[in-house]
Amino acid sequence: MISTGVAAVPIPADMSTADAELLGLAQDLLRRVWVAGRHEVATALRTADGGVFTGVHLEGSCRRSSICAEGVALGAARAGLDPAAPLLVDAVVSVQVKPADTFRIIAPCGVCRELISDYSPDATIWLTGAVGPVRMRALDLLPEKTVRAW
Repeated sequence: MISTGVAAVPIPADMSTADAELLGLAQDLLRRVWVAGRHEVATALRTADGGVFTGVHLEGSCRRSSICAEGVALGAARAGLDPAAPLLVDAVVSVQVKPADTFRIIAPCGVCRELISDYSPDATIWLTGAVGPVRMRALDLLPEKTVRAW
């Protein structure tokens, strides 16, 4: 567990109330479960039907066994849907703690960008750009991605 003194991310002016809720949930989750080197990222996402799901990064001893918070949240979302319903994600927010005891919004890694865009290419992904948090469409994070026909 991390200190309650870790500064929250200021809500960006253009962030919707629903996405701000995701940001708060991700920060709250990481406050509860953070362990250096083990659980350093938390994700909250919202599906098209309004469901909200969270996940936490699980670090493995051989790196390759590690699982990103985004993948955990996507799996939880899939498990929470009717088997016949597609996994459609509206928005994803992931956070980690900077060394200065401040939360920050982070972009999904390359593998998670692929995973999110495979299921929901139009999902909004929040990340921190040069001037602060910005939103991008999942597919726009992967220029020239080959779109797979499932």
